[in-house]
Amino acid sequence: MQVIAVANPKGGAGKSTTALVLATTLAEAGATVAILDCDPNKPLAEWRTGDSTSSVEVHGDVTESTIYSRIESFRGKTKFLVIDLEGTASRMTSRALQRAHLVLIPVQASTVDANQAARAIQLIREEEEGLGRLIPYRVVFTRTAALMPSKMEKEIANDLVYASVPCMSTKVCERSAYKAMFARKLTLYELDAKEVSGIPNAIVNSEEFTKEVISILSNEIEVAA
Repeated sequence: MQVIAVANPKGGAGKSTTALVLATTLAEAGATVAILDCDPNKPLAEWRTGDSTSSVEVHGDVTESTIYSRIESFRGKTKFLVIDLEGTASRMTSRALQRAHLVLIPVQASTVDANQAARAIQLIREEEEGLGRLIPYRVVFTRTAALMPSKMEKEIANDLVYASVPCMSTKVCERSAYKAMFARKLTLYELDAKEVSGIPNAIVNSEEFTKEVISILSNEIEVAA
């Protein structure tokens, strides 16, 4: 089982969108997927109350005392476990990071988001010291323009490269279809193209993003071996 944590101390960075896009795209490809919704607002647990026929399981009944056992309960049953973490540093976040095979750190193209991403990276490094091993992570830009990156995005990306911070090549772009997933409680593949614009482009984006995540996980497994 591959555990993917989505973390950023700042709320509104795109954690839940990243988690839902990744999980539903993996499930559409035939993988068994579960989500632990650790956000106090439970956006993904709320999404699961809709009419989607997706096989993705979403569990919101998790606390800092039970997160270890909840993660272990999926072992042997689920190929991918996606953890949407709360927007603050906590024992729950710490324990999830310890179990993660990959941590995704969503950021928007803003200085505030970049600073909070630095906090998330610091949390990872603190956990690495305690574990005595590296925790793979990637920064992923979210809610960006599909075609032309903004000047701010370019500057932040250059700063991250200069600081040797690993970033994903694929961004989770700003798409009305991603917002519609939450509004209608459906997957991209279930949305009605007559009601929501840009679904094909959103699917291309989500599948490219998911393929890159799988590639990173595969490479990390090879390195560990």
